[in-house]
Amino acid sequence: MKPEVELGEYKGIEVEDKAVTVTEEDVQAELDKMRERHAELVVLEEGEEAKEGDIALIDFEGFKDGVAFEGGTGKNYSLVLGSKTFIPGFEEQVIGMKKGEEKDLNLTFPEDYHNKDLAGQAVVFKVKVNDIKRKVLPELDDEFAKDVSEFDTLEELKKDMEATLLKRREEEKKQHIERTVIEKAAESAKVDIPQGMIRTEVDNLLRDFEMRLRQQGLTLELYTQFTGQTEESLREQMKPDAEKRVRNALVLEAIAKAENLTVSDEEFEEELQRLADMYQRPVEELRTIFSANGYLDDIRTDLLTRKSVQFLVENCKKVNEVA
Repeated sequence: MKPEVELGEYKGIEVEDKAVTVTEEDVQAELDKMRERHAELVVLEEGEEAKEGDIALIDFEGFKDGVAFEGGTGKNYSLVLGSKTFIPGFEEQVIGMKKGEEKDLNLTFPEDYHNKDLAGQAVVFKVKVNDIKRKVLPELDDEFAKDVSEFDTLEELKKDMEATLLKRREEEKKQHIERTVIEKAAESAKVDIPQGMIRTEVDNLLRDFEMRLRQQGLTLELYTQFTGQTEESLREQMKPDAEKRVRNALVLEAIAKAENLTVSDEEFEEELQRLADMYQRPVEELRTIFSANGYLDDIRTDLLTRKSVQFLVENCKKVNEVA
């Protein structure tokens, strides 16, 4: 049984709503990222020193009290200098080394290092630099624009980038307003959520997490081994988010009921058609699949939830509209 929801204030919620702008600096930052993605890696000549941002291919072995420790060895490891991948001081001491050079790095592991045997301990890393590669960024000109986009000039690329950034920020602003009104409406409501609903939502979150891991070529079992966590500890971490999601859903459902919001058959059919277009399947085929899996009611629920969110946005009080 779903719990009763006692709604609090959900109309006139104050939301920060600053004007969206895109500056020349924003566009330049995007262009710089694009240059980074299309940078050429050049192997440095003999005698050239490694700098921050270079990629050093290194062999290394760590010793504590003269004894090699587990996990402290690597062969031809590709290290981006300045990435803070290794413990503090490691990359800083590799900077300035040359190809073929060997060096002992005297370092101390951080006090909060995850391996308790090494936390706060003084160690020595024996390092050899096998190769050094440096990114060479392409010139920012019309030729660059032609190479990386469908535009013929850099100016055209900049204008398109500005429009894309503006659209992205408008969407981020929209999502910010929606999150804010939902969270404030949920915070002001009173509802006693059964643990069973929270457990079910944790199951959903864990299933989504496993799906994302599989997309990266991992399994939940491998992930827990790498991180030292257990499935139970993951579930505990997910509980606050699960409870929040359940509360939000219950409150939005209660708002729809209080405001007599409904989903018409026409709206339902439009949504089904949109999904059919997205999946590139005939609408009747999709209807059959969804019906067999019990998803048709979920579509109506999702549409009603969106209407509740839209109602909250339309009835909120926007402040700080001028940047």
